[in-house]
Amino acid sequence: MPRALITGVTGQDGAYLSQLLLDKGYEVFGLLRRSSSGDVIDERLRWLGIAGQVRMMDGNLLDLSALLRILQEVKPDEVYNLGAQSFVKTSWNQPLLTGQVTAMGAGNMLEAVRLGAPGARFYQASSSEMYGLIQEPVQSEKTPFYPRSPYAVAKLYAHWMTVNYRESFGLHASSGILFNHESPLRGIEFVTRKVTDGAARIKLGLAQELPMGNLDAKRDWGHARDYVRAMWLMLQQDTPDDYVVATGRTVTVRDMCRIAFDHVGLNYEEFVKVDPAFMRPAEVDVLLGDPAKAKAKLGWSAETTLEEMIKEMVEADLARHRARMR
Repeated sequence: MPRALITGVTGQDGAYLSQLLLDKGYEVFGLLRRSSSGDVIDERLRWLGIAGQVRMMDGNLLDLSALLRILQEVKPDEVYNLGAQSFVKTSWNQPLLTGQVTAMGAGNMLEAVRLGAPGARFYQASSSEMYGLIQEPVQSEKTPFYPRSPYAVAKLYAHWMTVNYRESFGLHASSGILFNHESPLRGIEFVTRKVTDGAARIKLGLAQELPMGNLDAKRDWGHARDYVRAMWLMLQQDTPDDYVVATGRTVTVRDMCRIAFDHVGLNYEEFVKVDPAFMRPAEVDVLLGDPAKAKAKLGWSAETTLEEMIKEMVEADLARHRARMR
């Protein structure tokens, strides 16, 4: 039975990846940092019905000694580093924390693998936010990076450290440059979930409007369930490499609002209001990924359309709110 260690296991991607690996017969271990919200921290795993199947290991990305201890105990075949301070807006308010967790945390994990489990295959969750002020209209693995937030800068450090450890120490270390990927398990602070939750609340009479930031920003959105499959495929390759994971389609936040509100029979223009408080200090206007390499080398492509994903998210939020109203 292969063993996998996942950091960020209680997040959206960690939950879907755990489900995928369990279905494939893996023994799954998750890194869990100390929290006073321990009774709700595994909510996403419980949503998928797998909370009892993931073995939690007490540790923190900032504590190299803890990471080494965990690697020695687990002896993983695969390590997936998904843990990060991943909310872009927060990274401007907490830039140093973001750097410590998102950047140095990845460095700690790489160093721990090098010292404690050099035979393990390593996956780093890189981000399309690294492209930032885009240098090419469609972004591939060869597109230059231009990060536009502390989060993106931190992710760029983690990305290049992964490349460096691969080339310097021969680790089987791969990075997935994932474009925006969402699901019913997405945090409420992220724009897609904010929209689907807002549409559900307005439909049920729990709210009257939805304040938003830049409606004209364009993103390449896919489903997290599809994207974790790409992560796993990367670690099944003989040679480690970096891959863009995207749908190859970009739409505006405005269009995403329209899809969500249309699903509940409402006109988004009557409820969505632009609020300057939600504008970014430095905006990333357009992101559009080229997944050709992932398709050619991994045999991967996105299977869920944006429309299908948004409808699934709206239905999940309607169900959540109806359950609370009972």
